Amino acid sequence: MDRALWPEGVERCSFGKFLLWLGFIGIFLAAGAYEAVMILLPDGLARTALDNYFGFGLWITFDLGVIALGAGAFFTGLLKYILDIKELEKIVNLTVIVGFICYSGAMLVLALDVGQPLRSWFGFWHPNVHSMLTEVMFCISCYLLVLTLEFIPNILENRQLNKIPLLHNIAHNFHYVMPLIAGLGAFLSTFHQGSLGGMYGVLFARPYILRDGFFIWPWTFFLFVLSAVASGPCFSVLVVKLMELITGKELVDFKVKKLMCRIGGTMLALYLFFKFADTWAWATDVLPRSGNTWDQMFNDALGYGEWLLWAELVVCGVIPAILLLTPRFRNNPGLLYTAAILNCTGIVINRYVFTVQALAIPVMPFDQWYSYTPNWAEWGPSIMIIAYGFLILSLSYRYLPVFPQETQLNPISAPAAPAPVEAEEVADVEGEPETA
Repeated sequence: MDRALWPEGVERCSFGKFLLWLGFIGIFLAAGAYEAVMILLPDGLARTALDNYFGFGLWITFDLGVIALGAGAFFTGLLKYILDIKELEKIVNLTVIVGFICYSGAMLVLALDVGQPLRSWFGFWHPNVHSMLTEVMFCISCYLLVLTLEFIPNILENRQLNKIPLLHNIAHNFHYVMPLIAGLGAFLSTFHQGSLGGMYGVLFARPYILRDGFFIWPWTFFLFVLSAVASGPCFSVLVVKLMELITGKELVDFKVKKLMCRIGGTMLALYLFFKFADTWAWATDVLPRSGNTWDQMFNDALGYGEWLLWAELVVCGVIPAILLLTPRFRNNPGLLYTAAILNCTGIVINRYVFTVQALAIPVMPFDQWYSYTPNWAEWGPSIMIIAYGFLILSLSYRYLPVFPQETQLNPISAPAAPAPVEAEEVADVEGEPETA
């Protein structure tokens, strides 16, 4: 029965091995779910390392990180369905699944971070129209709905579900409206990515992230959008590679991976150009006008040193951009995946310093530097979301046609036929005299 649910023409591991794999994932899911349930109790947030000073911590860093890395969904969909880049059809299904995991996981984390998820609807019913977070809340919720709509056709293309005429027709007709859905998703995701950055840029009481802007938008609005579209395609390639290592199969042609990384590298170079300009303008103009100096923004003793800035801009910025944009380096799989890892790491560092370091810096004359270290109550639910992602990817890989190239790259070998007997050998055998 399980074999009948597999995509046409592919091989999967035995059901017993698959159950063992799900059990391994379930250990992390259960451990994180326990902490998540404890967080939802009346005094749950007191279990975390969050306090009145660090209202944002690991969860918001994780949330912003996965949302940026999940941007491969809307950007790849935009390139595939709007700009009609045919090669991306080999990986677009996976980017949608990765985006769905990232955004649904981010929503789960936000439910915990609110502390009272039963009151989460207040923001929709009583929105603060002067807050960028209101726009983020509406856009991220609507974009999760869009990702669900993009995921549905792939689910309905399961071999057994596709035999049902109604579901087959629904999946088929979804493809006609997919460009409209992809365009709507790109619009929603662009604005909520930007508003997340814009929220930081308007915090005039936080000198590390305060920025000037363009009309009503601070520069961080545009930088967050560019950094997301730079890292999203590379993260999708890394997910493919991880699945290939686990399954032992080639799932996407290396040419498609190179194309995705070249797109990511191009956007990374564009992002770095504006990021360096923004950093220079911040250091030479915004900080002095705020009555602050460069040295006041860093504290090596507590781990908030300048090395984080240079790690983000140079080690995880300039170096991967060079590797991804140079054909000789991009053709080397080891360098390609290394550059993709550095690219994604740089974006996570960016979200970390904007979230945590900005809060650690003293802003009043009587203030001092504060340090923040997340505890297990925060790590547990974060690990749960990662395990949740592995679960969705595992079920999708086993039962859905995620990778169109899989049957071409991994042909199923037919049973070996018996070797043909030469005619001369037959004649010799038939002509031999019988012996006692």
